[in-house]
Amino acid sequence: MFEIICAIICGALSLISLIISVMSFMERGFLFNNAYIWASKQERESMNKKPYYRQSAIVFALFAAVFLFMALDCYFLTDWLWILSGTFSVAAIIYAVVSSRNETDKE
Repeated sequence: MFEIICAIICGALSLISLIISVMSFMERGFLFNNAYIWASKQERESMNKKPYYRQSAIVFALFAAVFLFMALDCYFLTDWLWILSGTFSVAAIIYAVVSSRNETDKE
């Protein structure tokens, strides 16, 4: 029973991450990016939000994949799906760090 509850929770988190990712690719909704969140109101109005939306969208798409593989691993009790989940987690972290450094270098 615990495995099914875990799979449902991870599946819901995957769906939420996917929705946020799609909305960010469409440049709609709240911008989940530190550069935007910590910017002053004047900076927010003048900044080009497109690269920040794209960065957030890619990271949330990777999170959606992580949670999907976690849900599948919880449901099917496999011994190998956690490797995919870990790989996508590392990819999300590396992408977030590298892309944020590239954005700060452009400024």
